[in-house]
Amino acid sequence: MLLNLRQIEVFRAIMITSSISKAAQLLNVSQPAISRLLSYTESRIGLVLFERIKGRLYPTPEARRLFQEVEQVHQSVQRVNEVANDLIEKRQGSLHMAVSPSLGQTLIPMAVTKFRRAFPEVKVYVRTLISTELVQALLTQQVEVGVAIVPLTHPSLHAEAIYENHLVAVLPATHPLADKEELHTSDLEGLDLIGYGVETPYGQMVQQLFGNRPGLPRLVVEVRLTHIACAMVQAGAGIAVVDELAVMGRVWPDVVVRPIKPRTKMSLHMLHSNVAPVSQTAKEFMQILKTTEYRGMRTTF
Repeated sequence: MLLNLRQIEVFRAIMITSSISKAAQLLNVSQPAISRLLSYTESRIGLVLFERIKGRLYPTPEARRLFQEVEQVHQSVQRVNEVANDLIEKRQGSLHMAVSPSLGQTLIPMAVTKFRRAFPEVKVYVRTLISTELVQALLTQQVEVGVAIVPLTHPSLHAEAIYENHLVAVLPATHPLADKEELHTSDLEGLDLIGYGVETPYGQMVQQLFGNRPGLPRLVVEVRLTHIACAMVQAGAGIAVVDELAVMGRVWPDVVVRPIKPRTKMSLHMLHSNVAPVSQTAKEFMQILKTTEYRGMRTTF
């Protein structure tokens, strides 16, 4: 018969106290309960573990050998409890997330900083992915949390809008439209536009901005990432439409940013699985993210 953890616990208590009564006090149980369990254990394993000599309890050689192994088991159990406490208090562990590229340079660093101040022992992994890759990383549980600048839907994912974002125009500072405080989509028609593939959610939002009219916008350079689009504008390759968070707080020399009418709202979405449990660590980060404000951005909910 194999010893269970309760029998191991009682055996260890008797070994370290050398007394049935003191072992009972240590474990906060009755003395008869300890005696019964010891007797039952000895009969089942076929070994005498203790002998009483002149009123005192002495462990047998077999008990001393067994105690060496029991101490290792006890230390392992203690370690399990310590790890559990660490996880409960978020002192250790890791957090894996995937975010839209522009967020990896703006909002997310601020949220991660706040999170690490609260939980300095948690290691944070941040992956910047485009929309389709971000969804896949969540579905395959490579990451627990996703944050996207465009709406993403999937039956296995829960999405929550957390911030209000808008599309803006990025122009060279020397462009004739740079003097205007705000632009209309009609101002951008016919201009050299740096944009995104129509198969991407971001590209589709830009198309919606232009009313989904054939031939608009007229792309001269197609890129995947907004910061690449801004770098193209800076180099003089054309103008770009990006989300305001991509340029908010960033310094792009010789570039100006202007709001576009009609205003196109594109709320930031925080995503996680709705078919698998979310760790307490991820829940803590998501709460911090929802309360992190980035240079005037407005929480939508």
